[in-house]
Amino acid sequence: MEIVKIPRMEKKEYDRLIDKGYICRIAFQGEKYPYIAPFLYVFDGSFLYFLSTKYGKKIEYFRKSPYVSVEVDKYSKDLSSFMFVTLQGYLEEVDDAIEKKLIRERFVDMIVDKDLSCNILAALGHSPNDAPIAIVEEERSLVWKLVGVKDLVALKNL
Repeated sequence: MEIVKIPRMEKKEYDRLIDKGYICRIAFQGEKYPYIAPFLYVFDGSFLYFLSTKYGKKIEYFRKSPYVSVEVDKYSKDLSSFMFVTLQGYLEEVDDAIEKKLIRERFVDMIVDKDLSCNILAALGHSPNDAPIAIVEEERSLVWKLVGVKDLVALKNL
């Protein structure tokens, strides 16, 4: 019996997958086991950016080691087609005030453009009663940037 390998995606394909998506999973180096958490993200064509609340296990693990795996996927309801990309690199906290503001504005635009529920704001340190613009007006979350990507796996079954 021959094993069938899942086809790889070209850069153009996985860039499109990342660009169209907005939810990913980040695997941090935990104590004994990896710690995986879902995150909203924005993509500027070169880098993935994330907002993180200033509390929780992810902060502890990020401070111990910024090295992570990030996974973005898309699949049909019956799983007859799927695609995913996994990137291994490290997170950097964005400190520059102008860059942070621009990234926060991209998150607001993404939330509004994709008509996401304001309930998602709770995952970013805000009340669901806040307007999305609160993300820019109050720094209740950290801004992280994925850099130093050393390994990338992008597969599809379409």
